[in-house]
Amino acid sequence: MKKLFIVLLSVWLATFILAGSPAGVFAQKVLKLGETHPQDYPTTKGDYEFARLVKERSNGKMVVEVYHNKQLGEEKAVIEQVQLGAIDFTRVSISPVSAFVRDLDAFQLPYLYRDATHMWKVLNGPIGQEIFKKLEASNFIGLGWFEAGSRNFYTKKQVKTVADLKGMKIRVQQAPLMVGLVEALGAVATPLAFGEVYSALQTGVIDGAENNWPSYLSTSHYEVAKFFITDEHTRVPEIMIASKKVFDKLSKEEQTTIKKAMQDAQPYQIKLWNEFEKVAEKTVREKGNTITEVTSQEKQKFMDAMKPLYDKQPPEIIAVVNRIRAVK
Repeated sequence: MKKLFIVLLSVWLATFILAGSPAGVFAQKVLKLGETHPQDYPTTKGDYEFARLVKERSNGKMVVEVYHNKQLGEEKAVIEQVQLGAIDFTRVSISPVSAFVRDLDAFQLPYLYRDATHMWKVLNGPIGQEIFKKLEASNFIGLGWFEAGSRNFYTKKQVKTVADLKGMKIRVQQAPLMVGLVEALGAVATPLAFGEVYSALQTGVIDGAENNWPSYLSTSHYEVAKFFITDEHTRVPEIMIASKKVFDKLSKEEQTTIKKAMQDAQPYQIKLWNEFEKVAEKTVREKGNTITEVTSQEKQKFMDAMKPLYDKQPPEIIAVVNRIRAVK
């Protein structure tokens, strides 16, 4: 908390100094972006590309400062600060954002998308735009989406089948849908902040977690959970959100510049993601971790186990699911 206060104070002082400088010399709007991932992570690089485009296209009148590696706090805390207007932007998983727009629960359901192409047609189409509109009621502006790949389980002992997960304590994101997903497989869902996962695995608080290849490598979780199963149970995209309190104070031209910058940063981030995903998988395999490839028959068992989770969803979520599945 002290670290966060110092960082925010420094940003405020910098903004104050700039505001008091002669016009035409430092006539800038300095905006801050909170990011949980390290600097060399593909999502963070997407943030920096967004920041570069904003500065370039505003002729330096707007500067986005990226605070990576949780410098402004954990994901949930940063989202709250964005809602209040204390932080201007953040790139986060959609899981915690689903607390504000329940339709996002549908986006996280297991084995929903046919492939990545299907997901992007949904996100960049009318359904994705409707999510952005609904976010405004909670003081957020949805700017765009980033790739986060498929999520898989990794554990301290080998998992080959659905039955092997029974009773295992699995870390999940702090969202009811993800809790339900893990419980549907017979495991014990343990919601934890992302930054607490390594120590929880190391000390035995949890038996495993679930995430994508890049996160498994970049967080060093592969060191303390050496078994990885390619079940690809869900695709949970990332979202860039802005504080509506801040965004509404910008000119229409500035708002358009920011939205277009995020739109153009997306393909750059997707390209980096796809490249790094391959590198991450190759690196983990070379380190000697045990990778269990899920057969089509076993994947069907995973899918069958998820059916009760779908059955528990309210009609409004199933309506969104049906619309997503209908996208061609």
